[in-house]
Amino acid sequence: MNSPGVAPASSDRPPKLLDQLRERIRLKHYSRRTEQAYVQWVRRYIYFHGKRHPAEMGKAEVESFLTTLAVERNVTASTQSQALSALLFLYREVLHLDLPWLTEVTRAKKPARLPTVLTRDEVQRLFKYIEDPLLDLAVRLLYGTGMRVMECVRLRVKDVDFARRELVVRDGKGGKDRVTMLPASLAGRLQAHLRVVKAQHDADLAMGRGEVWLPDALAVKYPNAAREWGWQYVFPAAGFSVDPRSGAVRRHHLDEKRVQRAVRRAAQRAQLVKPVTPHTLRHSFATHLLEGGYDIRTVQELLGHSDVSTTMIYTHVLNRGGRGVVSPLDA
Repeated sequence: MNSPGVAPASSDRPPKLLDQLRERIRLKHYSRRTEQAYVQWVRRYIYFHGKRHPAEMGKAEVESFLTTLAVERNVTASTQSQALSALLFLYREVLHLDLPWLTEVTRAKKPARLPTVLTRDEVQRLFKYIEDPLLDLAVRLLYGTGMRVMECVRLRVKDVDFARRELVVRDGKGGKDRVTMLPASLAGRLQAHLRVVKAQHDADLAMGRGEVWLPDALAVKYPNAAREWGWQYVFPAAGFSVDPRSGAVRRHHLDEKRVQRAVRRAAQRAQLVKPVTPHTLRHSFATHLLEGGYDIRTVQELLGHSDVSTTMIYTHVLNRGGRGVVSPLDA
């Protein structure tokens, strides 16, 4: 029996299920990361049930798979939700089958954990040990703007407004756009960086390159935009790469793993005992704004949270010493 996703021997046979899934995901203009995750979950689901075709299965099999993830695999709530989304997409968009409401799934519990936050001094110590100027600029922008790491590396030149001192974050989490500030202390460095990027882009154009990836609808509507300066990435990759979907050779954005590794190494060298990732800088951004007296609604908008209750978790820093209570030892 062929494994899921393997191309059929005869061109007369219909595409394999995973190929159909990929095609449908691309028609819906989902990201490549979503495509990879959904394909992985569907493949795991099929193998979990002994390579049975999903059309032969339904509510009971989906519930069994998702429950096993929570009970035996101890996955997080967000991981289980992603698996559920992948299977719902498969059944609705590819198999055109509606699953009854899944009432028998054991849900993974979302732990009530407080975010890791660095003090202002710890943030400065972290910066001290990021040696690469490019990565230093990116990491400082993460802390200075509250952007997620992918929002930072995907930032386009046209979305940097030096006159208004703001950045427009496009297609953030949940597909939303938002505006955040451009730190005044970084404006000069960023302008100098963009002059270098512009020279590189001009050289790429002279070589017959200079094209950047655009969302499908925009690429069709504005066929020449991919070569325009405004659409280029603020943090472009050092070299060219092949788009796995179209086969086009382009200069992609900076690999987010470089930023992640730089932060991890800097935290180790700075001897920070807290677990530090690029997202820790977003948590620190929000917490330090609240400490500075900014209202929570403003911070909510800067972070792009849909619900203020998500932002409320950062108010824990305002309740120092156990909700502001003085210990009897200190009384």
